[in-house]
Amino acid sequence: MKRPLIAGNWKMFKTTGEATNLVQTIKAGVYKINDCDMVICPPFTALAAVSKILTETPIELGAQNMHPETEGAFTGEISPAMLKDVGCRYVILGHSERRQYFFETDAFVNEKIKTALKYSLIPIVCIGETLEEREDKRQFEVVKNQFDHSFKDLSKEEIVKLVIAYEPVWAIGTGKTATPDQAEQMHSYIRRLLKEKYSEDAANRIAILYGGSVKPDNIASLVKKPNIDGALVGGASLKAESFVQIVSQAVAEVEAGASS
Repeated sequence: MKRPLIAGNWKMFKTTGEATNLVQTIKAGVYKINDCDMVICPPFTALAAVSKILTETPIELGAQNMHPETEGAFTGEISPAMLKDVGCRYVILGHSERRQYFFETDAFVNEKIKTALKYSLIPIVCIGETLEEREDKRQFEVVKNQFDHSFKDLSKEEIVKLVIAYEPVWAIGTGKTATPDQAEQMHSYIRRLLKEKYSEDAANRIAILYGGSVKPDNIASLVKKPNIDGALVGGASLKAESFVQIVSQAVAEVEAGASS
């Protein structure tokens, strides 16, 4: 039975007080759940406070970004050592919003991945196509290009330490969601790329998440698919009730699939 991974990306929401209140409620809602890996990624300002609340819980702490350099004159940036210092285990890299609004390239994402791995952080690396690219039927070409360049020069030992999140850019914050079949098609393609470049064993060990308007009412149909291992959740992770429902329904669906 695959163990789902559900990660909540809070983006630029929640003050420290709001973040601690939210995570306390989430903590209470999932305390009986043991068969799911959970990650909360608050804004940088709330990481330390949230980290204290997550101590001795099954929920891991993640950051939304980091700089590839370990220290230096990079005003406004966050280093991997700083993330480790406040208790982070995960870090989201290459999110489409970073690529779109801050012009991050695959090469820059590649640098970040390598640095994160050196600091024993688990990168959640985002790849995915825009609506225009999908309508032009270039989605596989785009994803393969991101795959080739974002993961350039990573060894098999390194690649199995990261998580991949497929996020169709046209489905982020739009209310649109790729159908389970559309998502599975791309997840299966990414798995095949991993198998071809590394090995079947490596491909099977890597969690591939779906990200794009994930909600309690669509998570079960997504994780039911054989190559969808969980979700990177945006807006629905900002409310405790919906995040807890997503986790609960993902676990229930995986358990139901295993027993059928």
